[in-house]
Amino acid sequence: MTFGLLLLSSCETDNVSDQNISPYVDFSNQAGGVYDMEIPGDNYNEIVENPFVKVEDQAISTFSIDADGASYANLRRFLLQDNQLPPKNAIRTEEMINYFNLDYGFTESGHPISLNGEISNTPWNNETKLIRIGIKGKPLAEPLPPSNFVFLIDVSGSMGSEDKLELLKNGFKTLVNEFTSEDRIAIVTYAGSSSVILESTPGNEKGEIINAIDRLGAGGSTAGSEGIKTAYEIAAANFLENGNNRVILGSDGDFNVGITSQEELIELIEEKRDSGIFLSVLGVGRGNLNDAAMEQIANNGNGTYEYIDNIEQLRKVFIYEYNKFFTVAKDVKVQVEFDIKNVEAYRLIGYENRLLKEEDFEDDEEDAGEIGAGQNITAIYEVIPSRNPQYSTIPSIKVDFRYKDPDSDSSQLLGLEIFDEGKAFGESSDFMRFTASIASFSMLLRDSEYKGSSEYDKVLNWLNSTSLADEHGFKAELKTLVEKAKNL
Repeated sequence: MTFGLLLLSSCETDNVSDQNISPYVDFSNQAGGVYDMEIPGDNYNEIVENPFVKVEDQAISTFSIDADGASYANLRRFLLQDNQLPPKNAIRTEEMINYFNLDYGFTESGHPISLNGEISNTPWNNETKLIRIGIKGKPLAEPLPPSNFVFLIDVSGSMGSEDKLELLKNGFKTLVNEFTSEDRIAIVTYAGSSSVILESTPGNEKGEIINAIDRLGAGGSTAGSEGIKTAYEIAAANFLENGNNRVILGSDGDFNVGITSQEELIELIEEKRDSGIFLSVLGVGRGNLNDAAMEQIANNGNGTYEYIDNIEQLRKVFIYEYNKFFTVAKDVKVQVEFDIKNVEAYRLIGYENRLLKEEDFEDDEEDAGEIGAGQNITAIYEVIPSRNPQYSTIPSIKVDFRYKDPDSDSSQLLGLEIFDEGKAFGESSDFMRFTASIASFSMLLRDSEYKGSSEYDKVLNWLNSTSLADEHGFKAELKTLVEKAKNL
């Protein structure tokens, strides 16, 4: 049995770096505090960018996938609504890249994930190359399996503004329109304590469900941990065999009653994770947004984290990408082995809080990220080539992937080899140019020491050179954000 919890609201490793590895790359690291408090009341965990690592010291890089998109939607809110640049620690590059739907082909017949990759020159550094690793979740055929959803809604006093509870209510009502008689929906709220507002109800009783949502109002303190416990209990009690069992929680993450610390909340979620319940997190609001806790809760609880900043984002999460609610693979890990004959050093761009130890890769007790039906995940490495590479006979990298089926506790293995074909950046795929452009944009926003010759105008030129499908205009909107950041 597998249950799912969608919550609207770590792993440890030692980076090996060397400040003198190369005369043309600065390998210094960054320092900082636990939280970035540049926006009063908002909490963000510190992000220290991954340094370059010498292959002779550590040839293997291991990390968990990250299917979240919260960071991108949040920085969009800073740029377009607040008219200011986002704080550095609000910027998670992997979430910016994975926010976007890419038409990676699904070519795998025996596994629920399909792999692709390529290598090109780096547009912001003439002395390095980029490696793109792509993952595609298996699309599901219609009709989709029935769903057992529990809406877990924060109605505490901090949720009283239009950009919080009212926005979420609109989103939940949008989702209700997708349900059929085979689906079931329950509603749990929490403020000072948790309450069951609507018992599990068939999805075709839309009027009853929407009326229950409309009656929600904000007031009181925030006992988030009690709401989480109740939601898990209801998800388990109404389990649908061969269905999609998931709880959807909307919150600003301002937990202030009961279990309140980030560490204690993570422990609670880890306990629930062991019962097979999936967790995803959707955050709202500003001024007391606890991004730090919500992102880590999702990371450690078989879930994903999204941020809702406007109505169109609601449509993206609840309608356009509805299939992502259906997990096709869990605990997906990536392990990359670099050959010193081709690569002198490497740097994983993003995924700073998703790094794993080498031995974690084969440890089926170690948690990792999930991927939904039809979803794509991308990771990019920047590498320093060896002085006399042997590209024609030896793959530049070997990539192993481990995953579990949603209802399994044992992982399966598949692999990918990527050769360097000597491509210039302009000759690479649209996928490479688009995702690398986002990586460059992220480094500019962070004023990263690794940004090289990146400039906002260059990012726009690289984006304009791509012609990817953009049904809902999100890729075009990215260019607007780049222009806005340039002007700010």
